[in-house]
Amino acid sequence: MSFIHDDFLLTNQHSQRLYHEFAAKQPIIDYHNHLSPQDIAENRRFDNLFDMWVDHDHYKWRAMRANGIDESLVTGTATPKDKFLAFAATVPHTLRNPIYHWTHLELKRFFDIDELLSDSNAESIWNRCNEQIDSRDELRTQGILEQFNVTALCTTDDPTDDLAFHQSVAESGSCSTAVYPAFRPDWAQFVHRPAEFVGWIRKLESICNINIKKFDDLLLALKNRHDFFHSMGARLSDHGCEYVPASFCEQSVAAKIFDAAIDGDAATPEQHDQYSTFLLQFLARLDHEKGWTNQFHTGVWRNNNSRLFHEVGRDLGCDSMGDISQGRSLQKFLDRLDQDNCLPKTIVYNLNPTDNYLISTMLGNFQDGTTPGKMQFGSGWWYLDQKEGMEMQINTLSNTGLLSHFVGMLTDSRSFMSFPRHEYFRRILCDIFGRDMLNGEVPSDDLIIGPMIERICYGNARSYLGLERC
Repeated sequence: MSFIHDDFLLTNQHSQRLYHEFAAKQPIIDYHNHLSPQDIAENRRFDNLFDMWVDHDHYKWRAMRANGIDESLVTGTATPKDKFLAFAATVPHTLRNPIYHWTHLELKRFFDIDELLSDSNAESIWNRCNEQIDSRDELRTQGILEQFNVTALCTTDDPTDDLAFHQSVAESGSCSTAVYPAFRPDWAQFVHRPAEFVGWIRKLESICNINIKKFDDLLLALKNRHDFFHSMGARLSDHGCEYVPASFCEQSVAAKIFDAAIDGDAATPEQHDQYSTFLLQFLARLDHEKGWTNQFHTGVWRNNNSRLFHEVGRDLGCDSMGDISQGRSLQKFLDRLDQDNCLPKTIVYNLNPTDNYLISTMLGNFQDGTTPGKMQFGSGWWYLDQKEGMEMQINTLSNTGLLSHFVGMLTDSRSFMSFPRHEYFRRILCDIFGRDMLNGEVPSDDLIIGPMIERICYGNARSYLGLERC
């Protein structure tokens, strides 16, 4: 039997039936990813398999380093082919790592190659995949989106982005997928790194045509961009942070921290918390006014390897789960917004499973009867974006909230070859329900379970996010 077969990960007849009859046919809303809108607008045809599959993939980079691969073959100056061959030689060592599943699922779904990748067949697979990339339009970016029935996706965009490529996609009418921006203003918090912060402020000034000298000017500029993103179809914001801060301060205090950063003085950790709390509260209130969804990605320590950071740069796969106290600050942050009736729809993605129950039960405190599943415990994220992590997230949500209103999976990826992650999630979801049906823990009734599977895979996200076209 092939490794990637029709019933991959489906352990009984109930799981198999649920997947094939209810989950597999559902469209995809990929509401959080890091795909390039330029690649979509230009309907990019990738140069080779490395550019399409390995480039910018932190998971693969980490595995290659662990396999003793030199950095020149990871993020360095080696040729794309040599980097791919190094990855292929690593794959046999990834057994029981999710990379092994993803690798072979992606080879099968994109290239119909049903072989186990290794150094022995890497050259052949490189050549065969490149032939298909060169000749098949369904392997260009827009073809991929159509092939995987992606009705809508939301990229991740800085407020300084002019969104020209989003505009191009919308106006051309050539792409069957609705492509929306999402508002990611992380650089606005960089008062602890003044040089980078000031550089970003100058870009914001340029795009807004606003002279940003004071904190009030920054708030006006961010509102200006938030309004513009809304006009371009954006309905989600997103924030990457170690934890959701709750060091409340007056605007005058945040303004003094801003002034110091503009003058080149780095904020202390305490000041950074105060400033970030004020700014994130301000942005959450903008989200609430417009009916947006506010996303937090928490529980992470980034750029831990100082040597690689200084030699190569940020975002190299040197990030990890963080041992961070999250509960009380999350409670205070949400409670302040709730007291003022300004709490937006919120999704929190957690990277440390130790905090799963803490965060899920905390979010449950702020469900308010206005929107089904208003406060979402988000899908397994980053290192939890795998079978065990997904099962832990699904079980936590099932035990502490309403899984029936869960908005489901996303890729969080920079790769156009990551859409099979939705299939992976759907198979795992159906196997959980199938095992429960087999054990008599839920009714063995497709009229009850089937529609719930469909909603988690697609319908809930469609209703919850309020995107105009999906």
